[in-house]
Amino acid sequence: MEKLKKLTLKNFIDDRGTLTAIELKDFVDWNAKRVYYLTDVSKARGGHAVKGEKKMYICQKGKVKARLHDGEKWNEYELNGPGDAILMNEICFRDFYEFSPDAVLMAISSVNYDPEDYIYDLDEFKNYVN
Repeated sequence: MEKLKKLTLKNFIDDRGTLTAIELKDFVDWNAKRVYYLTDVSKARGGHAVKGEKKMYICQKGKVKARLHDGEKWNEYELNGPGDAILMNEICFRDFYEFSPDAVLMAISSVNYDPEDYIYDLDEFKNYVN
């Protein structure tokens, strides 16, 4: 299984609008424990990793740039809603930036929030995964 994978989700578009359905079983082998989303973002977000976390990021609307460090290298992506997503199958250090004014970025996480599990230093993260 790849550590990181860019996904293109299927959009159903008609005169009523756009519907994007995600069957998690088609993409992940873990249970979703937390969902959150970012809106009205005026500054870069992220700057951390979370111990034991697997995650799916979905750009629901607008555009956002992402860079995720997998322990070896940075991987860069541009997400354009509503069909672009990133699947993170292992812990990664992540940064999100250049949000368009209308951007909505949703995250589905395999872990519940625990501030003790956060790593905010890239070198500490590299040591943790290696």
